This record gives sequence, structure tokens and C-alpha cells, in this order.
Amino acid sequence: MALEIVDIHPHIISNDPARYPTAPLRGKHSVWSQERPQTFEQLIAEMDKAGVAKAAIVQASTNYGTDNSYVADSIAKDPERFTGVCTIDTLAPDAVAVLESWRAKGFSGLRIFTGGATHGADETLLGNPLSFPVWEHAATIDLPICVQTNPDGLHKVVALLERFPNTKTILDHIGRPKLEDGPPYNDAKSLFDLAKYPNLYLKLTPRSFALSRTGKSTPEAFFGALVEAFGADRIAYGSNLPANEGPMTALIAEALDGLSSLSEADQAAIMGGTAKALYPSLA
Repeated sequence: MALEIVDIHPHIISNDPARYPTAPLRGKHSVWSQERPQTFEQLIAEMDKAGVAKAAIVQASTNYGTDNSYVADSIAKDPERFTGVCTIDTLAPDAVAVLESWRAKGFSGLRIFTGGATHGADETLLGNPLSFPVWEHAATIDLPICVQTNPDGLHKVVALLERFPNTKTILDHIGRPKLEDGPPYNDAKSLFDLAKYPNLYLKLTPRSFALSRTGKSTPEAFFGALVEAFGADRIAYGSNLPANEGPMTALIAEALDGLSSLSEADQAAIMGGTAKALYPSLA
């Protein structure tokens, strides 16, 4: 079976800071955005070399904050191959209108970045009632919301899944579970418990493949358990390039190797099929 690979988590940064000024969230740039930025043109070259057909480009919020202009201008150049996942202030009173303004420019997803390498996680972003109109609106327009959090924040994700059962929610980096104990992965119970929520999707990234090889865990055991619990049609791949150092050919090879014990149908879903269901403009 020939795979059509769709990447739902690359980033891009312009080499023209005058046209696209930086304004990172919390005022701190990510190291990768400073040391190995990747332009849209460079992303295309990386995708072509790695055989990646399409991509949902995720706003580099640790470089541009909530100004999604560079991604907007880039995806407009080839809207059949690219869509965008924007970042906005979900607590602002005009958040729904702002989301709609970016959607009109080709975005079909939203990401809530609670924290990471640039600042500690602020899980209050996931439970603040001021953000609820955005979550409600996302359900009405079938727009998925990506959430970046860790195991400590998964109870907040559960609350959102239950409050907004019709909003598709994607867990970035599959929530960074603890896998060292190996099968049956009791330390990752909070992740596997999310399988009962049909509106919850998982995003596998290079971090996920690294974690699958820690301690007593193996890729065969972990990804087998993950597919058994969630189904491959609720799991999608994202390269996280260049936050995860490339080249993309190596990142794709790592993913295909990690998933090699799965059926061809499951591999096809994870590497492209689920992405096209989440972002129909890429189908």
C-alpha cells in the first residue's frame, strides 16, 4: 500500500523580520526558532525530499505569538497542499471573530499552547470560561483544536472533552506520557483513559517515538496498545520540524520504523488518513 503522508505539525519562520516581526508568547523566543528557523520554501523542499504530500502548518507561537500572517501568506500560495493551524488569544472578548478572520485566510485549525520550552505550563488556559465561546464555535464549524499539555494537565482536557463533546480535540505530542514502565503502561493510564472520548485525537511526533523506546517500552508494544485503545483513525502524525531537528527524511523514516509492526491500513491512517479527516481541505 502506497502511503500518502500528511504532516499536521511543521512550523515555518520568515527570513524577513521587517515584514513579519517577531512577538513570541510570554516574550521569550524558542531556541529552535533562533538557531534553525525554516522558511516556507525550505519546508516545501524538505517535504518533497521526504515524500510528504501535504501539511497543516502550525503557527510558530514561540516566535510570532498570535500574529499568524506568515503562515497565512504562505498557505495562500498553494491552498490545495497546505492549510494552517492558528494561535489566538482564546480569552479575548472578540476571540470568535478573530478566529473567523484567520479561517477566512485558509486556517482550518486552532492551537492552544499552554507552555513548553519557553515557559512553564499555564493549564488555566484550558479551563477558563472566557475561552468557552471559542470551543463552542469550533464545534459548529467542525474546526479541531490542538492542545499542548502534559500528564498533569490531562484532567483539564477531560473536562473540556466532556463539556464540548462535539469539538474535535487533538492532543499534541500525545500528552508526553510516561512509558518507562512498559506494558501494560500503568504510568500512562491517564492517557489511555482518554480513549473513551470519541472527540479526542492524538498527534504523534518525534517526541512520541523517542518516548516509546524508553525503559521497558518498545515501539511495537506501545503503538500496538495505542491503536488498540484509540483506533488508528484517531491518531495522526506531525513532524514538528524544525523544532525537532531534521532533515524531514530522517523524521519520516523514524516514524515509519516505529509504526512498522502495525497493519498497512493502520500505518496509512496514522501517516495521512486521519489528517485528511481532521483537515478536509487537504483531502
